[in-house]
Amino acid sequence: MTAPEGRAKRPARASLLEAAARLFYADGVAATGIDAITTAAGVAKKSLYNNFASKADLVAAYLADRHEEWLALYRDRVASAAGAQERVLAVFDAYIDHANFAYEHGFRGCGLLNAAAELPAGAPGRQAVRQHKEEVEGLLLRHLAALLPQQDEAAGRVARHLAFLLEGSMARAGLEGGDRCLREARIIAARMLAEL
Repeated sequence: MTAPEGRAKRPARASLLEAAARLFYADGVAATGIDAITTAAGVAKKSLYNNFASKADLVAAYLADRHEEWLALYRDRVASAAGAQERVLAVFDAYIDHANFAYEHGFRGCGLLNAAAELPAGAPGRQAVRQHKEEVEGLLLRHLAALLPQQDEAAGRVARHLAFLLEGSMARAGLEGGDRCLREARIIAARMLAEL
């Protein structure tokens, strides 16, 4: 079968990852079967196993893509930030941008945390999500270190507080299906930074 005229056929791996991302986010990892993914991707089941060793391998690729997706949002925001304080707030802005994607069934919170909640303790996917969250906290710390030179302990404490504020607001935003809590968290973070 050939692709419609004027439109190149997408590689199976990209189609599978896109379909898995949509379905995992909308319905959950456990509730999404291989058949649903291959049907949504428009590829044969064999294509899935030619590109991924297992569903767990596909989940790992999904988590890696979500991580990179968020990093791209952050890089866009931090590139236009003027000064360390705005760079800290760029982390919040990237989460707000994430909440405002055009999700098929609405915003449900952090796709990484949603997936991790379904995975068993000790699963590699849970570790990947933890590394993402630690990287976000590390970004906050790096920017705070510029705001608080030679005050490593204070910068670490504030970075931890902001990371918790960010995660709590993301969880609430996911429950509410919008970015309001994230915007409020950004205002709180800006006030905290102004008091440093």
